[in-house]
Parts: sequence; C-alpha cells; structure tokens
Amino acid sequence: MPDTFKRILIPIHREGRIFVATFALVSLLAWLLWSPLGFVGAVLTLWCIYFFRDPVRVSPTRVGLVVSPADGIVETITPAIPPLELDMGKGQLTRVSIFMNVFDVHVNRIPTDGVITKLSYRAGKFLNASLDKASEDNERQSMRLVTSDGRDIAFVQIAGLVARRIFCELSIDQSVKAGERFGMIRFGSRVDIYLPDGVAPLVCVGQRTVAGESVLADLTAKEVARTGDIR
Repeated sequence: MPDTFKRILIPIHREGRIFVATFALVSLLAWLLWSPLGFVGAVLTLWCIYFFRDPVRVSPTRVGLVVSPADGIVETITPAIPPLELDMGKGQLTRVSIFMNVFDVHVNRIPTDGVITKLSYRAGKFLNASLDKASEDNERQSMRLVTSDGRDIAFVQIAGLVARRIFCELSIDQSVKAGERFGMIRFGSRVDIYLPDGVAPLVCVGQRTVAGESVLADLTAKEVARTGDIR
C-alpha cells in the first residue's frame, strides 16, 4: 500500500509551493464569497499542483548516452550555431528543440555526465516557444557542459509566450550526472540541446520525450540520424 501511495502522490517542485499555497488561499476566500467561484479556484489549484509535479525518473547510466533535458515534443532538428555567449564558435551543430506545453512536467534534467564550464543568462522576448526564432530572440539561460572525453554539449532553457521565469541552480565547475534535476521553466517553454559535431540524434521530429529517460543521442554510436512515421 505505501508503494501505491508513492506512485500516486507525486512530489511538488519547491518552486511551485508558493504558487500552490497562493492558489489554495485565494480559492478558499473565493469559496466563502461565492461557492461557484471557489469551485473554479479549486480547479485552478489542482492544475497548479499538476503543473509543478516533480516525478521520479529512471535515467540510463551508460557512458555516452545523452538523455532528454525536458518532457515534451521534438519540435525541430536542425543545424544551428550554439548561443554565442557560450564561446563554442560559429560552426553549426545539430540542435534538437523540445517544446513543453502547459500540461508537461517542467522540471529540467541534465542530458549527460560531465562538468558545467559556462553559464549565461540573456534577457529577451517572450515569443511562442514553438517558433524557430525563439531560440534567438527569447529570454534564455544557456549552459555548456564538457564530457569526460572532452566533448562540448550546450543546452538552453528558453522562455515562452506565457513563461516568465527561468530557474537554474547550476554553477561553474559543477560535476553533474545524466538525469539530475537542474531547474525548471514556468509556464510553457522550450529546451534546446546542441549535440557535438558528428553525433546524430536518435529521435525524430514529432516524437514525445521524457526528461531524464528518453535517449536523444549516443556519443559512442556511428548510427545515422533516424527517421520516423506517424502510426
């Protein structure tokens, strides 16, 4: 029975606790004023709890695997220059963009084992995160990670149309492991990841990913980029 409750009662990320408490208090006051309004508040409170859920994930631990940093849909896979503030040069790398809607888990996770070597926050616009130009124009938090074999990977939290808060708790020279939590974005947003040169993604556009579990790429593989069909 305890294990069943653990599976049902998913923890809430600490960034969301103040929101849940606020929604609950306002709902209570609204209920005292007019019960139908309180019912609407209760529904919104439940949605807030759902949005800030922080489920346990089981991450593959084999060296070289790159896991998804976010829950969502693979929006685009395209050659692109990493954010210039990360000092990774102006050469194009394969960028995998994952779009999170307001119903996805928004806790972000480390894509692969390594050390954080660069962090950069840049203010910007709040365009729809599903647009390609959001990678360039929107507010973002960029991170550069070097793997044990010396390869660089960039991943970027990008604010969206209704997202107004990027939370990142990484620090320079911090050692990290694939699947570890490192932050979140609220409410609806996107995460880009730039794979090392010559590494092909193992996901397709339109595919749903699970943060910390879905394998995006294998740094040790020679497989070409995958294709997929909707079935």
